[in-house]
Amino acid sequence: MSFDREQYKDIAPYVGKDVDEAIVRLSQHPEFLYAFAASLFKGDGPEVDEKRKQFVKYVLSLLKNVHSYDDFQHVITSGLFLKNVISNTMESFTVSGIEKIKNDKSYLFISNHRDIVLDCALLDYALFEKEKPLCEMAIGDNLLKSQLILDIFKLNGAIIVKRDLPVREKYIETVRLSEYFYNTIQGGKNIWLAQKSGRSKDGIDVTHPAIIKMLYLGPKKDKLSFSDVIKNYHIVPVSISYEMDPNAINKAREEIKTKEEGEYNKKPLEDVISMVKGIREWKGRVNLTFGDELTDTYQTPEEVAAEVDRQIHANYTLWPNNWFSYDYLNNSNENSDKYEGFDKDGFLAGFSHLTPEVRDFVLNSFTNPVRSFLGE
Repeated sequence: MSFDREQYKDIAPYVGKDVDEAIVRLSQHPEFLYAFAASLFKGDGPEVDEKRKQFVKYVLSLLKNVHSYDDFQHVITSGLFLKNVISNTMESFTVSGIEKIKNDKSYLFISNHRDIVLDCALLDYALFEKEKPLCEMAIGDNLLKSQLILDIFKLNGAIIVKRDLPVREKYIETVRLSEYFYNTIQGGKNIWLAQKSGRSKDGIDVTHPAIIKMLYLGPKKDKLSFSDVIKNYHIVPVSISYEMDPNAINKAREEIKTKEEGEYNKKPLEDVISMVKGIREWKGRVNLTFGDELTDTYQTPEEVAAEVDRQIHANYTLWPNNWFSYDYLNNSNENSDKYEGFDKDGFLAGFSHLTPEVRDFVLNSFTNPVRSFLGE
């Protein structure tokens, strides 16, 4: 399958002069960078404002040295921004299994999806810290509300997934996306892909077989077998686990409204607000675990999805609040040894202002990873 990258320019990350032009646009809008600085430096008053302004000045000086995706990651995203996010909003960020990732091999990382930005950003940071090749990431075009947001994502290696298209056009775009994925992996670059469209709002991490089917549509045209294509992707399941989810309550309200009214119409910039909230608010401990590459022979998308799920559930870090929520909803203390010393009253008090429906949904979102781990 021939691969002319120019044919995929509309969905591919920026390269070459597109990077330079995007850097110029960003540099001309320091107020946009200030909004990101506000997500790092919380509070009010002249002192905080001055910190944000100095941060923006520093970023503007660094942007002069950025001419590629790798530059942007090393200098801005992983080298500066994520280090601040981790130190300001996490008790710890730990990584397991990264020794299995080889520098001379390219992978398709399929992970559970909890945070719009950080799931992939933290995976890239883990690769950056161990001096391993970075990864491009697939994101929906529903997030791209302005040229500057598009620039930020494409500078960070975003592959654009076009969602709201007529049926036939959507199929053609899905084939193009599959071609881009396959050729990029074969060309030696890593890609991150969420196991399903949209974040998991209920804490249930399940891979949609349609995602696996998409992977095969492009190379299928070259008469390659499904099993060979899956092996050529070098799929590695990845589990990311946040002790606290800053958007847990918002996710619960959204899902309950969807069930009650049949749909949920997002307000303008709601996804952007969720992105900022996820970045700037407290997450406690965070763990990211790389699973094992899928090397068996798989005949169907469902078989692949099942193995990805098995590894994500087995490798998901369960925190004391997960085990406590599980026991609490089961009116049990069977697992009390796993949350000894945990502030149960304080945890529950954080949800006391919610309606019973929202409160139960949130507690179930903490409980469901335990249920998945136990195979319930």
